[in-house]
Amino acid sequence: MSVTTDTAYGMKKTVALGYDEAVEKVRGALKDQGFGVLTEIDIKEKMKEKLGVDFQRYIILGACNPPLAHKALLAEPDIGLLLPCNVIVYEHGERESVVAAADPEAMMQVTGNEILRTVAEDAKARLRKALANV
Repeated sequence: MSVTTDTAYGMKKTVALGYDEAVEKVRGALKDQGFGVLTEIDIKEKMKEKLGVDFQRYIILGACNPPLAHKALLAEPDIGLLLPCNVIVYEHGERESVVAAADPEAMMQVTGNEILRTVAEDAKARLRKALANV
C-alpha cells in the first residue's frame, strides 16, 4: 500500500506498478473522476529529440474536467494560463512508478477569486481520488 504525500504544489505517491501499467491506471482513474487527457508530453522522447540525451520514462498528462474548466473560464477568462491540471507519471526502478498531480488549490490561490477557490477544491478532491485509485 502506498501513501499520497503533499508538497507545496502537488500530491504524489509511489506505486508498485511498472511504468506502462501505471500510465494506463492513471488514465482510467482520471476518466473515472471526469477528467479527459487533452495533452501528453513524453519527456523521454523530447529529451532525446531536443538534447540528444537519454532520460527515464516520464510523461506529463494535461488533464481536464470540462464542467470544472467551464466554471473556471466563466469566472476568469485568463485562467487558461493555469489549465489544464498536470498529472505526471515516471518510472522509479523496474517495478515502481511515481504518480503525481499539480494541486489546483495552490495554482488558483494566486488569483484571489472565490469562485476559482471552490472550483479548485472540487478538482483537488477528484484528483486525490484518482491518485488513490491508482
